[in-house]
Amino acid sequence: MTTGADAAGFLGVQRSLSGRAWRWRPADAGLVRDHQLRQGLSEPLARALAARGVSVEGAGDYLQPTLKAQFPDPSSFADMDQAARILVDAVETGRPTAVFADYDVDGASSAAQLVRWFRAMGRDLAIYVPDRIIEGYGPSPAAFRHLKDQGADLVVTVDCGAAAHDALFAARDIGLDIVVIDHHLMRGDSPPTAALVNPNRPDDVSGQGHLAAAGVTFVLLAALNREARGRGLFEGRPEPDIRQWLDLAAMGAICDVTSLTGFNRALASQGLKMMSNWANPGLKALLEVAGAQGPATTFHAGFILGPRINAGGRIGRSDLGARLLSTDDPEEARALAAELDALNLSRKDVEKQVIDEAVTAIERDSNFDPDAPAIVVAGDGWHPGVVGIAAARLRERYRRPVVVIGVDRPSDTGKGSGRSQPGVNLGRAVQAAFDEGLLLAGGGHAMAAGLTIRPSAIPDLRAFLCERLANEMDEAAGQDAIEIDALLSPGGATRGLYGDFQRLAPFGPGNPEPAFAIADARVERPMAMRGGHLRCTLTDASGGRLKAVAWRVEDTEMGARIMAGGGAMHFVGRLKPDDWQGREGVQLEIEDAADPRMVT
Repeated sequence: MTTGADAAGFLGVQRSLSGRAWRWRPADAGLVRDHQLRQGLSEPLARALAARGVSVEGAGDYLQPTLKAQFPDPSSFADMDQAARILVDAVETGRPTAVFADYDVDGASSAAQLVRWFRAMGRDLAIYVPDRIIEGYGPSPAAFRHLKDQGADLVVTVDCGAAAHDALFAARDIGLDIVVIDHHLMRGDSPPTAALVNPNRPDDVSGQGHLAAAGVTFVLLAALNREARGRGLFEGRPEPDIRQWLDLAAMGAICDVTSLTGFNRALASQGLKMMSNWANPGLKALLEVAGAQGPATTFHAGFILGPRINAGGRIGRSDLGARLLSTDDPEEARALAAELDALNLSRKDVEKQVIDEAVTAIERDSNFDPDAPAIVVAGDGWHPGVVGIAAARLRERYRRPVVVIGVDRPSDTGKGSGRSQPGVNLGRAVQAAFDEGLLLAGGGHAMAAGLTIRPSAIPDLRAFLCERLANEMDEAAGQDAIEIDALLSPGGATRGLYGDFQRLAPFGPGNPEPAFAIADARVERPMAMRGGHLRCTLTDASGGRLKAVAWRVEDTEMGARIMAGGGAMHFVGRLKPDDWQGREGVQLEIEDAADPRMVT
């Protein structure tokens, strides 16, 4: 293994085939040496650890994250103790209680944790998940009235509710107590609640604002056990071991793309270990129906299990995910998993149609400005359950914030979802558009946002976002680079090297998966696969060989160059295990490529 970079960019690449610069991920040389000596690491691994901002003192916890070392004091969260008192009261008195969950993985895994804790305490907890199409996102006055009419006296909202001012005022008026467990950004004064636990509320001092709702819920479970223990409720029954539900907390952390640092890193790491037991009947059934196996990884959570759980909320019945993760009945789990798997296949077809039509609208049917700071694209009948995925795919393609809006003409409304480029705060801009009266509803966070709009206002929204995001996008474009951890030869990419770097896992925001560069490699046996993917073998002058795959690139310049073969090229990608027929090798997932003859 070698390393290298120069002032003109890593391997001289200032503009790759995807339009990005390549850069050496910066690391302090002294810190690298300290990690080598104190942790006994190889230079490349020590360098990668230093490049991720890990201090000498924090290296041990980073390489071996534990809940014991990282678990926050539940009382440091505003209203956490109050929420625990209310919920333990409900358990003691049998107060009719329901959990109101968002329809994504984070909401489902949060709801399932509470359902399982209540069940361990001998109580049932009803689940309510709003229909994405009919009810939209989050609590509504109508939903709370329905729950009240069904006999609920207390409702716990998870992964939603902190900004649902109208619904919470309505709940107060009908005498329905609400405990909010959320993590989304809040605006204005706190609405009326019995308790509002959110590490992102303005007065919270926990320092855990990067947690997903499932992480906040897991801390709540610790608070519930502490409160119940203090009341002597475990003198005649076993105390629930909340560690058995770490797999659910990890699902929310990973699938909600939260920063895997600090406590959240320990939560994800230990949660994946717990998940690997496949003790949760729902996760086990979903793994089997997907035809997957092996110890759980972030790939299992984010790309095998997560999309299937989300499929119910996107184009099917919104409560399927929460029910799957909550059930202890293997037969019910298998039936729910089969239904979600079928819905996920349908979702892929719907998603492809929307993306294809959106690309046509962007590149052929409009006067597309390649320098526009943001893209806003809309289409009649586009399913609101897939516009977020479509926005994410288009953001990858065009390297700028994208908002995709599905228009429903009979109701004269459009439901949209946006995904942003790193360094561009799309949620803040969407909130500003709402404040300007351009939207019927809207909000989000830096990297994602949702909105409701009148179709007639879409051109004004496009102009507003382009003007609002111009400066941020100019700065972000200059920083849009691939940071590289090491330079390899095809023959130097081994399973041992892969295993060494896996000590940095789990990977995600705040802890990027290591990126490896391959210089002057030739492409052999390129082959197109279904879905627009490509396979090939990379070779070098010394005879080294490395299998490689590139996802969704068939209609891109990079895909065309790979299929053409010919002269040597530079590549950047991530190493993945290749266990086909028991070979225990590795392959490169290509992220980008550059022509050595065209570098500056």
